[in-house]
Parts: sequence; C-alpha cells; structure tokens
Amino acid sequence: MEDLKVLVEQYKALGDENRLAIIQLLKQGEQCACVLLEQLDLSQSGLSYHMKKLVDAGIVDERPEGKWVYYRISNEGCKQFLSNFKTLTESVDLVNH
Repeated sequence: MEDLKVLVEQYKALGDENRLAIIQLLKQGEQCACVLLEQLDLSQSGLSYHMKKLVDAGIVDERPEGKWVYYRISNEGCKQFLSNFKTLTESVDLVNH
C-alpha cells in the first residue's frame, strides 16, 4: 500500500522534538528560515536537516526567495496525512474504548 509508506514517512518526520517545535512555529503562518533559526536552538545545518525531513515527508512546503527559504505547513500534506490515518483506523470502534 503506497499510502502506508507515505504515512510512515510522515510519522518519522513528526517523531522528533525539534521538528514538532518547527511545526508549532509554522502554525502562525509562513516563516523564513532566518526567523526559525532565531527561535530554535539549532544551527543552520541542523535546521536544514530537519526542514528536509519535513519537506520530503510532504508536511511542509518550501519557497526559495533570494538567499532565504520560506516554509509553511502543507495543506495538501496535512489532508493526505489525516486521510491516510482515517483509512488506517476507520474500522476501530473509538466510542467504546
């Protein structure tokens, strides 16, 4: 199942405290890498590593502008994640658990 592979990659990308902190910052809207660096305890190479994981998983979109890159949460990636999770769990009776 191809969707399962995508879901696994998304879970891996979200399974890191730094990347969750990045997602929290991106909830406010598109952010420049320079702004993210100011708010996180990461080096530029560390931020690049984490952003690559999030972008490759489809959770975050990137937009280069000049020497900086701007990031935002991917609407399509979020929809896909929620849809895949729903498909994975749709037969579970959550009311009785």
